[in-house]
Formats: sequence, C-alpha cells, structure tokens
Amino acid sequence: MNNAISNDVQQRLQWSLLFLRLGVFIVMIMWTLDKFINPEHSALIFEKFYGVNNSSEILTYTLGTIQTILVISFLAGIKKRITYGIILVLHSISTLSSYNQYLDGFNNLLFFTAWPMLAACFTLYILRDQDIKFTVTH
Repeated sequence: MNNAISNDVQQRLQWSLLFLRLGVFIVMIMWTLDKFINPEHSALIFEKFYGVNNSSEILTYTLGTIQTILVISFLAGIKKRITYGIILVLHSISTLSSYNQYLDGFNNLLFFTAWPMLAACFTLYILRDQDIKFTVTH
C-alpha cells in the first residue's frame, strides 16, 4: 500500500511540476516574443529597469534569440540545472529590479505577480530531478 501512495504522490508531483513549468514558460515566451514584435518596448524596459540606455534593435534581437533558445530548452527540460537555474536568476533579477514599483504597490499591483512566479521558478529549480513529465531528458 505504501508503494501505491508513493506512486500516487510521485504522479501528482510530476503533474504539478509540469504545470509550473508550463506557466513559467508562458510568461517567459511572451517576454521573448516582445523583443521581436516590439523591440522599442524592450528598449524602454532595458532603460527603465536595468539602466541600459540606447539599446539597439540588433541587441534586442540577439537577446531575443538567446532567450528563445533558453526558454524552449527550459520547456523541454534540457540541461535542467543550467536552464532552470538561468530562468531562476533572470526572473530574480527582473523581480528585484522592479523594487520601485513595490513601494507604490496599489498603483502597480501587477508587479506583485512576479513573486509567485519567482516561487515557481525556485520550486522548479530545487525539484528539477523530479520534473520529468514530458521532458526530453531525465
């Protein structure tokens, strides 16, 4: 009976991690696509939150290309220690660089959604070996 409970819990964990991975992917792919569809918007984000002034379209497209490879690799579960780790670091930087928005929280409520996503990224990273549902590699 313990094996049945253990297998049931393992299945629930795998499905939960898959849905966390899909949720993080959806956000990250939209940020990635924004770099190609609206590079001016990305330039404004780089300037406002990261202090990068006058970023070129070439830089935006280059970062978008690298981010596309990363996000698809993350979704597929390729090199989890690396891809999940980079996603965690990138989202941590994004979340923390928005600190001014948290000071005026009620006028910037959507910025607070970064925190549960950061928790999801952290959870995926520390449980990456259990996240095997629909991944390329185990």
